[in-house]
Amino acid sequence: MDIFSGLFTILFNFLPSLILLIVVAGLVFLYLIDRHQVDHTIRRNYPVIGRFRYFLEDLGVFFRQYFFAQDREEMPFNRADRSWVYRAAKQESTMQAFGSTRAQREGDVLFANSVFPYSGEDTNESLVFGPYTENPYITDKFFHISGMSYGAISKPAIRALVAGAKEAGIWINTGEGGASREHLQGGADVVFQIGTAKYGVRNEDGTLSEEKLRAMADNSCVKMFEIKLSQGAKPGKGGILPADKVTTEIAQQRGIPVGQASISPPGHAEVLNAEDLFQFIHHIRSIVKKPVGIKICVGNMEEFRALFQTLVSKAEAERSQHQDAQTAERAYLQVLADYAPDFITLDGGNGGTGAAPMSLIDAAGMNLPESLPFVDNLLTELNLRDRIKLVCSGKLITPVDVAWALCAGADAVTTARGFMFSLGCIQALQCHQNTCPTGITTHNKKLQEGLDPHNKAVRVAAYANEMRKEVETIAHSCGVSTPHQLSRKNALIYVSNQHARPMTDIYKSKS
Repeated sequence: MDIFSGLFTILFNFLPSLILLIVVAGLVFLYLIDRHQVDHTIRRNYPVIGRFRYFLEDLGVFFRQYFFAQDREEMPFNRADRSWVYRAAKQESTMQAFGSTRAQREGDVLFANSVFPYSGEDTNESLVFGPYTENPYITDKFFHISGMSYGAISKPAIRALVAGAKEAGIWINTGEGGASREHLQGGADVVFQIGTAKYGVRNEDGTLSEEKLRAMADNSCVKMFEIKLSQGAKPGKGGILPADKVTTEIAQQRGIPVGQASISPPGHAEVLNAEDLFQFIHHIRSIVKKPVGIKICVGNMEEFRALFQTLVSKAEAERSQHQDAQTAERAYLQVLADYAPDFITLDGGNGGTGAAPMSLIDAAGMNLPESLPFVDNLLTELNLRDRIKLVCSGKLITPVDVAWALCAGADAVTTARGFMFSLGCIQALQCHQNTCPTGITTHNKKLQEGLDPHNKAVRVAAYANEMRKEVETIAHSCGVSTPHQLSRKNALIYVSNQHARPMTDIYKSKS
């Protein structure tokens, strides 16, 4: 016992010197590395000390988020909006005291509350997608889950989203990665997205597999199909899934090699012009017998107008072939039924993604305040609005955002990042690095352990339900019975100098 006591005393006496020696040796080692490396000028000129520059740069993101940014300042989503989603998902009170913290800026929406707000019973109003198809899709919900691929997000996240969607009675879009087993067996309504790489419905050479497409349509959970033409965060570029996120299971689902980056083509090989697009829509709908739409981020208004004028011209040409007025009208409508998309998912240029070039995220594609009213006006002008439902997505995560979109012309709204926040996303901005600390966008099993699918599914449903209730509150304040009845007359757009103009004046239609 005395021997151990003596050794402990000696070790204790020399421990400070030993620690100091280790620290000094470590600093000398770092000094030599920094002085002889050539990649970083700061570290070479200021060995060891220069390392703090990079350390503080990495910490700066988190310091700004938690200490310095005001509630309404942070990007891409400020703390006030994120906090509303967190509270809604946790079924906590979303009430606020003492007045608004929102500074009015040009383009903000103000709702035109009615002298006679609606005070009757809540009513449901259904949307019918693809009424001319053999299997139309009917829903009374206006807020749904946007495309997030299995691969871009984790399996526990998919499980939670699907279970939450089922509980709330809303649809979930598969994203371009295709439908996983969780999508197809979870019981929720699913919108299958056909990306440019055709993941989930492709042949080995990357072309569309009619057999796989037909098998997908046979699944009762799959309600609609969406042809992805472009995405708001990266219009003109296909999806990007880094190599370290292409696991064996994801590679098998997508039909690609394990461990190789998944880079989708910028466009569909079958679609080179407007005629090709409508033929492609017709071809897919003839196989699936269900509603088929397109997802697009508008960039060139005139090009988009020409796209649908081509469709109308095609229908007009068919009508001109008949002398009898009724027969001619039936022929006209049949062309639209055969070739027009059943819905358009309009993505804003400020949409989200797991990975994209900064130049496209920052400066490509029109945002929804410009594109949504334009597309709604155009479809109305061409007498296509009753035929084509309009869904929109792109940074719409609060009741104000969603109600604005319904006023501006949308039939329904989808969000991906809003539901990521409901899962517990903290906006760490690490989606593309496979290091997501909340387990949402990583395939690291250890990090995924923190995400309990059962608990998070409850939060997903709670967020959707609270969104519905608060948008209904806005609708009732405007004097209408349901959010589906909101229109441009129910909103004002803030201009400047405490002045707001009616949305009907700002977003004028030619019809």
